[in-house]
Amino acid sequence: MNETNGSTVFPRAPGRPREPQTDERILDAALRLMAQHGFVRMSMEMVAAEAGVTKPTIYRRWPSKIELAMAALVAYCDVTLPAVAGETRTDLIAEMEHFRHAILRPNGMSLLGTVLAEEHETPELLAAFRKYLVTPRRQRLTAILAAAQTRGELRPDADIGLAVNMLVGALYAQYLAATPFAEDWCERVVDAVLVYLGHRAIVDKAG
Repeated sequence: MNETNGSTVFPRAPGRPREPQTDERILDAALRLMAQHGFVRMSMEMVAAEAGVTKPTIYRRWPSKIELAMAALVAYCDVTLPAVAGETRTDLIAEMEHFRHAILRPNGMSLLGTVLAEEHETPELLAAFRKYLVTPRRQRLTAILAAAQTRGELRPDADIGLAVNMLVGALYAQYLAATPFAEDWCERVVDAVLVYLGHRAIVDKAG
């Protein structure tokens, strides 16, 4: 889920104007098939059948399977970002809710498994996943915590990088344990990390 700025362009052959609905069907089909079968076993024939289009229709847009897969990953990561309120706890909770919904959406974790499992065969996919999803999310979390530290809300020696790992890792750990997410899960995780960072208001409340 975006983390892009909308400026990424993948080359395509000239021709008739693109039809957004057709593009969306093709990209959705590619994502589903990658999540279900992996990139290596996915074929353009499978994508065409799943999307209800012809192979030439796909090739006019994306000349190769890897270009189609990369475009599908970018589309998957391109989602509306949470608004920034300028309040540390509120912004962290919003980011974690956004992250949770992205991972729990259909094919979310399966897609991550695919790009990890096929890293040696198609490292481009994992690189794209990191570039458009992982890195921007970590940068936003880091920015929120760095701003809080600058305002004096956190300990001067607080390890922000470790805190970001704790926030991101908590979600994957919860998912892999097959434990349901409680309604207040994001709030509790954020509060636990803020206590670790010495956030004054949260520590006072917890104490």
